[in-house]
Amino acid sequence: MADHQEASVTLPSDPASVSAARTYVAGVLSEWGLPNDTEIGDTVRLIVSELATNAVQHTFGQSPTFTVDLALDRDEHLHIGVTDSHPRFPKRLPAAVQQDNGRGMVIIRWLTAECGGKLSVRPTREGGKTVAIRLPWAAPVHPFTAAGGQQDS
Repeated sequence: MADHQEASVTLPSDPASVSAARTYVAGVLSEWGLPNDTEIGDTVRLIVSELATNAVQHTFGQSPTFTVDLALDRDEHLHIGVTDSHPRFPKRLPAAVQQDNGRGMVIIRWLTAECGGKLSVRPTREGGKTVAIRLPWAAPVHPFTAAGGQQDS
C-alpha cells in the first residue's frame, strides 16, 4: 500500500450533498483499510457531515460547490479538508451558548481534540476558505482496553 494517498470530490452546495460527502469519505477510508464499523470511522464521517453541512448552510448561496479532500500519510496522519468559495470564516461560539443551530464547529473541535487531532482554517487564493482537520491515523487506545480490562458502562 502506498505511503501517501489522496482523494477528492467536489459537490454542489445542496443539502443532499452532505450525505454524498459522508458516503464518499466512508468508501475512500474503506479502500485505505479502515473498516466502516470503527469508532474513528464514525468520528471522521461525523466531522465530514458537520463540515459539509456548514459549507452548504453558511455560504448563503455564494459558494455553488464545496470540495472534500482527503490525504493519508500512512502510519501518521489523516488530513481532511473542506473548501468552499465563501470568504467568511466560521465563528467560534462559546460552549455555553444555547441555540438550536450553529454548533457544528463546536462539535468538530471537540471530536478533533478527542482524537488527538488539530483543526485549522485557512484562506484560499480564490478568496474562500478551507477548514482542515489533521487526525492521527491510528485511533487512540482507551487505557482500560489497552490493558485488557473492561470499561464501565
